[in-house]
Amino acid sequence: MRGSLSSVGTSWLARNVHVLLVFAPVLVLTGILGFALPPHVSLMSGAAPYNVFHLLAGGVGLAILARRSLAGAVAFNLVFGCIDLWQAVAGVTGLFPARWFALRPADHVVHLIVGAGLVAVGYLGKTSRR
Repeated sequence: MRGSLSSVGTSWLARNVHVLLVFAPVLVLTGILGFALPPHVSLMSGAAPYNVFHLLAGGVGLAILARRSLAGAVAFNLVFGCIDLWQAVAGVTGLFPARWFALRPADHVVHLIVGAGLVAVGYLGKTSRR
């Protein structure tokens, strides 16, 4: 399998940038909407610390994009993917930051799916040849 990945090495690095191009603005929008939407119309948490976390993470992603850093995009996707997977586990088990973020079942599902996807894309970018 390693051989097939190395033949498209540059494309996996580019895919990490493309994922971040979509994901960073989505994080910022999620943070803004979390403050704007009333909690009773949202399936996901609208807790202030959760919204601030999304705004800050989205800002970091946008800064990485502004610097045009391939390695930064890969690192962001890997790290944020792991954080998302942790939040899925934390939300179900009640570990930190579940209480602060007031995580709901929809948050757990999204964190699991997005986290797994980000880790996969980041890993493929990390293991590809430059």
